[in-house]
Amino acid sequence: SDGSIRLHQMTSEYPLMQWNGSTKGQPIIALQWALTRPAVFFALDASSSIYIWDLLENDLLPVAKQTMPSERVVTMTLLGEPEKANGLLGIVLAKESGQIDIQYVKKKWALP
Repeated sequence: SDGSIRLHQMTSEYPLMQWNGSTKGQPIIALQWALTRPAVFFALDASSSIYIWDLLENDLLPVAKQTMPSERVVTMTLLGEPEKANGLLGIVLAKESGQIDIQYVKKKWALP
């Protein structure tokens, strides 16, 4: 609810990494690991901003942020084929109106 993200290992109650205020206090409403690249995850906050984290490139801050200004995004999920090395990775965004938007991610965050 405060924008903090914690990375846990299943065998410990304490986080391996913790990023406080990663969304400047906005609640995170969706978070998902990339299907095609294990070190990348995406977070959606309550102000419809999507944060891309690539832990191999920078483990302190997101490597990119994209705000969806037109309409509030209520949830997101990722699509892709991890068994294929084509690097296609998409973000499916569900908007408040019920409209669905699919955007493809740059290959540098999608390639295995």
